[in-house]
Amino acid sequence: MQIDFKDTIAAIATPPGNGGVGIVRISGSLVSEIASHLLAKPLTPRLAQYTPFLDADRTLIDSGIALYFPGPHSYTGEDVLELQGHGGSVVLDMVLRRVLSLGVRVANPGEFTERAFLNNKLDLAQAEAVADLIESSTEQSARSAQMSMQGVFSTLINDLVEELTELRTYVEAAIDFVEEEIDFLSDGVVENRITALLGRIEQIQQTAKQGRLLRDGMTVVLAGKPNAGKSSLLNALAGFEAAIVTDIAGTTRDVLRERIQLDGMPLHIIDTAGLRDSDNPVEQEGIRRAHAEIRKADLILLLIDARDPDDEAIRQTLPDNIPITEVYNKIDLLGRAPEMIETAAGTQIYLSIKTGEGMDFLVRHLKQSVGFNDRAEHVFIARRRHLEALSQGHAFVESALYQLQANHAGELVAEDLRQAQNALAEITGQFTSDDLLGKIFSSFCIGK
Repeated sequence: MQIDFKDTIAAIATPPGNGGVGIVRISGSLVSEIASHLLAKPLTPRLAQYTPFLDADRTLIDSGIALYFPGPHSYTGEDVLELQGHGGSVVLDMVLRRVLSLGVRVANPGEFTERAFLNNKLDLAQAEAVADLIESSTEQSARSAQMSMQGVFSTLINDLVEELTELRTYVEAAIDFVEEEIDFLSDGVVENRITALLGRIEQIQQTAKQGRLLRDGMTVVLAGKPNAGKSSLLNALAGFEAAIVTDIAGTTRDVLRERIQLDGMPLHIIDTAGLRDSDNPVEQEGIRRAHAEIRKADLILLLIDARDPDDEAIRQTLPDNIPITEVYNKIDLLGRAPEMIETAAGTQIYLSIKTGEGMDFLVRHLKQSVGFNDRAEHVFIARRRHLEALSQGHAFVESALYQLQANHAGELVAEDLRQAQNALAEITGQFTSDDLLGKIFSSFCIGK
């Protein structure tokens, strides 16, 4: 259903500054009236026409291309007019002021896309993908955003919601016919379908996690004793001298951050102060900040001097819920060959940052640790809120399975399935608060 917005909105849709072409975008019920006052010729829907842009006294402001898209067959679902003129900031401002003088207001950030969502031209995941495409920092993230814009992610979520709806119907039918409830809930059908649903959610979670990392980047914190090679590793991964490196223990006192791309994968590398007992108040503050960053990491690289591999005291201070990879540095001083060892406790990589031996193992591990596929053909873009909704949905479905197996409680199974359905539907915007919508669209650029 198309929503009738009272206001007609307009904005400059191209970036600030001077350029070859500048675009003013208008959406709303006044578009036809604006065109009759502003343009020198009538418009034909979906046909690019060269025309003068006229001021109130019919003097020339600019000349360019006008494109008219009558609703509902437009981006916003309303009548839309795009004026493509010269890209000077002054002339664009003159065109916009002329449009505003005809009863139009300036669009809020993201309002064009918000209207597209409210008019059912896009769901919320697709709308967010519009902003993600604009903000893409790598080719892979741009391709993944396109996948989400085309509805790949939304289709997977809608299929899950539909399956949950069917399951709820089945369970609630069993509740309505009490005398047959045991037969309904004991035949294995519900249990098998819930188990299969959990597996599908977990698969989508894995892909969504990679999509989130493509969008936001993986946060990798370098931790370890002083002089283990943390700052040297930061410099090696960044490709330049981002951190000061000396033989003096405790050189790094503060947190150093670098955003890099590793074969197209965005990484936030964070170098921290060496972890040790210290009476120096400055170093103590650096260590406190190091632990604060460690708790927010996606992955911890624990740097260890291969000549002194005892790291148990430091391991005891690291969180249990974050993956830790042990990186044994300075193997060149031992004459040891580089190696990557996978154990039940985690991954161990033996390398020399100074000579570069074994760095290929580390690069491969960083990509594998997040399931990174450098082609990213089937990865859709995802946000942290999507992962949280998937996690909530998974937890409710797990609870439904428990209530079925342990308590045979049909009412509780149905309620957990309903909660899971609502959690997943938040991703596409079927159940979304106005506060969340405001937060999402306010982060868009003006004109989109």
